[in-house]
Amino acid sequence: MTRTHSHAANATTPPRRTVGRWVWWLLGTPLALGAAGMLVLAIVLTSAYPNLPDVSGLTEYRPRQPLRVWSAEGQLLAEFGEERRQHLPIDDIPLVMQNAVLAIEDSRFYQHGGVDYVGVLRAGLANLTESRSQGASTITMQVARNFYLSSEKTLSRKIYEILLALRIEAALSKRKILEVYMNQIFLGHRAYGFAAASEVYFGKPLKDVSIAEAAMLAGLPKAPSAYNPITNPRRARIRQQYIIDRMLEAGFISAAEHREAKAEQLKIRRGVSGGHGADYAAEAARQLIVSRYGEEAYTRGLHVTLSVRLDEQKVAYQALRRGLLDYERRQLYRGPEAYVDLPADDNAVDARVAEALADYPPNGELVAAVVLQASPRQVLALPQNGETITVTGEGLSAVRSGLAERADPKVRIRRGSVIRLVPDAKGQWAITQVPEVEGALVAMEPATGAIRAMVGGFDFNKNKFNHVTQAWRQPGSSFKPFIYSAALERGFTPSTMVNDAPLFFDAGVTGSRPWEPKNYDGKFDGPMTLRTALAKSKNMVSIRVLRAVGVQPAQEWLTRFGFAADKHPAYLTMALGAGSVTPLQMAEGYAVFANGGHYLPSTLIQRIADDKGRELFRAQPPVLSDDNRTLDARNAFVMSSLLQEVTRSGTAAKAQAALKRADLYGKTGTTNDSIDAWFAGYQPSLVAVVWIGYDQPRKLGSRETGGGLALPVWIDFMQYALRNTPTAPIEPPEGVLMVNGEVYFDEYAGKAGVSALTSDDETRAPKPASEEEKKGILDLFKR
Repeated sequence: MTRTHSHAANATTPPRRTVGRWVWWLLGTPLALGAAGMLVLAIVLTSAYPNLPDVSGLTEYRPRQPLRVWSAEGQLLAEFGEERRQHLPIDDIPLVMQNAVLAIEDSRFYQHGGVDYVGVLRAGLANLTESRSQGASTITMQVARNFYLSSEKTLSRKIYEILLALRIEAALSKRKILEVYMNQIFLGHRAYGFAAASEVYFGKPLKDVSIAEAAMLAGLPKAPSAYNPITNPRRARIRQQYIIDRMLEAGFISAAEHREAKAEQLKIRRGVSGGHGADYAAEAARQLIVSRYGEEAYTRGLHVTLSVRLDEQKVAYQALRRGLLDYERRQLYRGPEAYVDLPADDNAVDARVAEALADYPPNGELVAAVVLQASPRQVLALPQNGETITVTGEGLSAVRSGLAERADPKVRIRRGSVIRLVPDAKGQWAITQVPEVEGALVAMEPATGAIRAMVGGFDFNKNKFNHVTQAWRQPGSSFKPFIYSAALERGFTPSTMVNDAPLFFDAGVTGSRPWEPKNYDGKFDGPMTLRTALAKSKNMVSIRVLRAVGVQPAQEWLTRFGFAADKHPAYLTMALGAGSVTPLQMAEGYAVFANGGHYLPSTLIQRIADDKGRELFRAQPPVLSDDNRTLDARNAFVMSSLLQEVTRSGTAAKAQAALKRADLYGKTGTTNDSIDAWFAGYQPSLVAVVWIGYDQPRKLGSRETGGGLALPVWIDFMQYALRNTPTAPIEPPEGVLMVNGEVYFDEYAGKAGVSALTSDDETRAPKPASEEEKKGILDLFKR
């Protein structure tokens, strides 16, 4: 048995030696492979390192930054450029934002030298045991990848990424690396860097973000589209909550701060536009800047400050839109914007509506909705937010024709109709339509020319044509003050009597065809003073005044107010505003009356600075002097007196009645067939002009006038703009006398001026005009 046992023992020895060899072989193979791999890696690194790109450029890193346009108070109005950026030094990036990024992206950032070997090992083990792979890129490696490498996932690219990270760490401080990263990283919606992202998603500067907001922003680098709070709010919040937890684990926040941040409800900015209506002003500024700096304007981070005041801009925008919508309610309903086939299954309706309305975004306060049920008494509609709206009563008044049983199929409102809803002052919904009519409002300071508000149309996204600067339209009766101003220089006074009687002219005088002008009301009131004639906007009087002045002298006179002579042909129709002007030109022209006789071109851009804050341009406030005086101060004063009468008792009497102040001056304007409606007016500190009309000129309506359309918009705006401005009557300059309650140039007081125009019977006969008549220089007045 012993031999057998010995034999058995001897028999088991070789297997033990074999197992030992296998164990050592199994242990040695990875070591050998690792050693071999390290040798290969060392060779690769040695050969690759000299070929790495120079990273010294990062020390003076200046990213491509957009053109940013600001209001006078420093509120961001617009950004122009492919990338939204706002470069901030690391000291200006709040610590809470830095900590949120470190907590989720690289918590050992300040401990490693560019490559986190602990993180690499942890990620490697996780990748072996989990179905989902984990990355181990540090912030430094991400900087290397974003600046110098492609997005391909290969071993060679990873090696280069590691080497570049090591080189970057050797060249830059940790804080500089973090600064580069936090300004460069793409965060969705064209936002690059956390400063830009804070503006885009929260509408606030980065310095003001809370812990919860910082965590939301910190979740974006991993996948901006997947964790975007605008397009994927649910997923974004899940990641935000996880990052807040990580900030607690890393010791960046306290338990109390953690609880508060987890519970905070964020207010996400749903669009880049802030609803300020300054798009036209910002676009005008963009064009001016590009004309000066070229395409470089979009990349060098220029900061452009405008004279526009944001609060007044908002009020102007809303005032014009209200006026256009009020007009639209009086027009025939044109029908739904489209029709959508809705599924019979109610559970599928919501998704179909959401899909359909993607093509009909909100237009300011106008919300698109799809009709679910429609009858003459009630309409149920579903907007994009999925909350059903019921419209009844007065809310249906503008669309009665579309709800009638026998309505034209093209305008009928039925199930599936895409309509527009608008809330009234009480929050009740009404059905309306996007206006076809357009308008403009511009306000400027007469003493400086600085534009305070500019609204170039109903909706910039719908129509980018800036009616303030680009719309050449007939000014109608709002142009008469400039003709009256010319007459004052020729001895006319506010008390000059002129006959409001019929006139007839052949083609020789008007330059086109025989002309028999009419007053707007079709009535003729006989002899009246210039003051009364302008207040009542009597066309016959204006024509007679222009004939007395002379069409060519009057045409030249207009240039004193900034008008181009060639835009106002030297014919008698000039008396009724038959030439062409822009609303901005009208504001500049009326400003000459308001500031006492000085022509100042309007200005919009007040300051330009580069991305470091260095000033490149600053507008110098003009000084009212003889150098820019184009009108005698007495002329400006007397014209203001006449224009004050218009707002007191004339066609714009609503102005003083509504605003309860006497220091208002202006003139209504309505062109032939009511194609253009105007009101141009001022208070000594502010001039504003409103125009309303169609882009393709057509009648606004037989009862539509400048006083009924444009003046209410002007009042709406000026009520706010003048709320803190004390009443300031214009003081008479030297050389003006008041006699029996009327103002005169001292040399024309008493019987020295033109007391009345003589009879002009010969001008009424349908016969060819003489050469003198064509030139408009008949001596029709007596002294």
